[in-house]
Amino acid sequence: MNWEQLLSLKRYGDSHKRLRKEQDETRLGFEVDYDRVIFSAAFRSLQDKTQVIPLSKTDFVHTRLTHSLEVSVVGRSLGRIVGKKLLAKYPHLKEVHGYQFNDIGAIVGAASLAHDIGNPPFGHSGEKAIGEFFKSGAGMKYQSELSDKEYQDLVDFEGNANGFKILTESREGIDGGLRLSYATLGAFLKYPKESLPKKPIKHIADKKYGCFQNDVDFFAEVAEELGLLATRKGTDIGYCRHPLTYLVEAADDICYTIIDFEDGINLELISEEYALEYLINLVKDTINTKKYNGLVHMEDRLSYLRALAINTLINDAVTIFIENESAILEGNFTTALLDKSNYSAQIKDILNVSAEKIYRSQEVIEKEIAGYRIIADILEGYTNALVRSKLGNATNYDRLLITTLPPRYRTTEGSLYTILLNSSCYVASLSDSAAVHIHNKIQGRQL
Repeated sequence: MNWEQLLSLKRYGDSHKRLRKEQDETRLGFEVDYDRVIFSAAFRSLQDKTQVIPLSKTDFVHTRLTHSLEVSVVGRSLGRIVGKKLLAKYPHLKEVHGYQFNDIGAIVGAASLAHDIGNPPFGHSGEKAIGEFFKSGAGMKYQSELSDKEYQDLVDFEGNANGFKILTESREGIDGGLRLSYATLGAFLKYPKESLPKKPIKHIADKKYGCFQNDVDFFAEVAEELGLLATRKGTDIGYCRHPLTYLVEAADDICYTIIDFEDGINLELISEEYALEYLINLVKDTINTKKYNGLVHMEDRLSYLRALAINTLINDAVTIFIENESAILEGNFTTALLDKSNYSAQIKDILNVSAEKIYRSQEVIEKEIAGYRIIADILEGYTNALVRSKLGNATNYDRLLITTLPPRYRTTEGSLYTILLNSSCYVASLSDSAAVHIHNKIQGRQL
């Protein structure tokens, strides 16, 4: 892979090559990507989607929206620092093509902002709930009518693939979705492959998948334009990661490691004294002890340690990226950047505490259980109604239920797979509160 191709400004529908040196410096194409994501309806819905604690009534607990904004800030910093180093190594990118270090920051920042845009309500349990509906719930009856890849898309429903769909899907009057640059779409593609085949290998890019069957053609077009290296042959489609994806992933890893931990402290799921000790272990080489000891309030001590920890991990991730840049370009770097971190032991300790005290807390478990039931009931109602409508035997209740869907989800003209996928994506688009509200309506609990 080569950087000039990887930094493509091309957008869906372009008939000519966009050159960096011809860009308006007051509004760069990569910066436009950020603007388009932040003004999208899908991004706004993240304000009421779970990051850690579902349906939390506490102001300071992070939602997917606040998490995504923070990840974008960290991602932008990572991109800018790496960008400076890349331009020093490859001066022709600046001298011949006009790229600036801020371009890398803008790409990583925009992709980081969008990284959770396809996630369902109720956190990662929402993905699992959609999958379980088709794997072992009422939706398993459709398996025999779908191809293996179509069925795998549903039983292994993936927020990353749904995110790519949201960012790129054409609909009536709007071609190419948000029409982001291919560079930003490439950086967004954390798992650049289909849901099948699943291979028992340890490469981080094969951990999940990044596009649904309906989006494979455009996915392949983006990958080919960027020059991503193919990892599969024949009818199976998969590619190596865009190098900047590693920075997007690192930004996410840094934020959820440190900030989910901070939420646990604020919710008193983790004691302050116990928690601050873990953060101090992470930043012991750079902490200003005199300054820290002069901070009277817990929130100030926590804020200082959080900023120091994030800065420490940013610098560490940059070092790992630059040291392994050649392997990354060759598709031979197989782990997340922070897996190679000098602070991996401290990160592991923090994540273990978070898993025990936060992710498996009684409040989280109880709300995830409710989320499973809510999602299954909504999916069953809408899929039954839409499929019966397609077959011409819809009941009056089915017709009434379909009218409650946004217009673009009501169509039954496509294949069975398209109907089931669209129903799943509709449920995934709901905020936590909207899912609860719709469930109450369907169950007759609210008029």
